[in-house]
Amino acid sequence: MRRKIVAGNWKMNTTKVDGVELAKQVAEASAEVPAEVGLVVAPPFTHLCAVGKALAGSKVELSAQNCADHTSGAYTGEVSVDMIKAVGCGWTILGHSERREYYGETDEKLVEKTKLALAAGLGVILCVGEKLEQREAGKHFDVCAEQVKNVLYHFSAEDMKNIVIAYEPVWAIGTGKTATSEQAQEIHAFIRNVVAEKFGAEVAEDMSILYGGSCKPSNAKELFAQKDIDGGLIGGAALKASDFIEIAKSF
Repeated sequence: MRRKIVAGNWKMNTTKVDGVELAKQVAEASAEVPAEVGLVVAPPFTHLCAVGKALAGSKVELSAQNCADHTSGAYTGEVSVDMIKAVGCGWTILGHSERREYYGETDEKLVEKTKLALAAGLGVILCVGEKLEQREAGKHFDVCAEQVKNVLYHFSAEDMKNIVIAYEPVWAIGTGKTATSEQAQEIHAFIRNVVAEKFGAEVAEDMSILYGGSCKPSNAKELFAQKDIDGGLIGGAALKASDFIEIAKSF
């Protein structure tokens, strides 16, 4: 049975005080979420440790939003997988469209980051997805297939047990636009088939694939009802505990 996961990416939002309060609210309300649904939050690096303490004793897991592609050394401003693991993270998000777009993150770099994260015992939420012009040109399948193959085809079937894919239609992030449930299901099923081509049907069926495009309480139930959508990577709605929990209760 595929794991159902709702992960909150806080991006560059909240101060340490705000983040701890948000984490406490999520932790307190997490008991309302069905036991089979996993919860993950990814605050900024500066308050990972404090947020981790606020989540202690709850079902909510801690994630980083990124990691370095080196283990240590003269890389000013970077944060290594060992540093992330040491403050209690069980996950890291990699390849988010904002990292690809604003910071030039390449598939080659993501391979290195994923290797380091897995070696450190971290779960990886790998983001893939197309821009508006790519969808309008009918290239969304090609873009998603290329991103999956360029990164995940470097790994083993065993590695895949610790990797989750998040499909994020870039045109639906922070725009208020959302892919229809049919559009989302279509691309999720396609991504699962791309995984199956390399690793076989069993591995593909076991892999969780999350939807990451303006998922909110009003549309989560319809999205999560789709056969190949196993949860969400939530942005703006994750900054309000009641909305985040309501989304998680939508299964």
